[in-house]
Amino acid sequence: MTLTDIPLRELKKARNKVALYNASLSLMGEKMFREVMLDDICRAAEVSRVTFFKYFQRKEDLLLYFMRVWLTERIIEVEAEGMSGFAAIRHLMGKVAEQNRERIGLMPSLISFLAEMKMHPDMPEMSKAEVLLLFPHHVELGSRSPNMFELFHQCMTEAHKSGQLRSGITVDRAVQLLLTIFYGAFLTAQLYNSPDVADVYETHLLLLENH
Repeated sequence: MTLTDIPLRELKKARNKVALYNASLSLMGEKMFREVMLDDICRAAEVSRVTFFKYFQRKEDLLLYFMRVWLTERIIEVEAEGMSGFAAIRHLMGKVAEQNRERIGLMPSLISFLAEMKMHPDMPEMSKAEVLLLFPHHVELGSRSPNMFELFHQCMTEAHKSGQLRSGITVDRAVQLLLTIFYGAFLTAQLYNSPDVADVYETHLLLLENH
């Protein structure tokens, strides 16, 4: 299926949603997401407030949309490069550090929002048109709802089989620790005003890895 196969009405809806997503990212810069005004997002996307609420129940749902897109992109990269085990995990966390250099308020905003939701986000469903717009060369992977827990479990299973996982740490325990590292090490970097989030991630990952 290509964009030409999508009815114009559905394509327009998808373009509006993607425009709102891109507008929200472009407006963040060094701001926290709460500081970005909905009217500014709508204006940048050339979409009315009424139209916005046809697609998203609240402004913060754009953070979940970002999480959905970002994690899907990472899964695509991991599969395309044939990464596994700790190599895949380091790639993922390296991308967090890279994103933080571009928009320093995004990850803290996401963590704060997830904490309010008790860390159980419902990944937004995407239409075929949205998938084609966002992941034109990876439609099959883009259509799947990404799951960080499953990705971490896959990577730690691979690490265990290859002998990379530190002895005495089970796959399930390693997954729990990775989730703690993913969010907690980032906050630790913020607490210590560390300019290198990737280095803080690496310090924690070494505790899990067999040497």
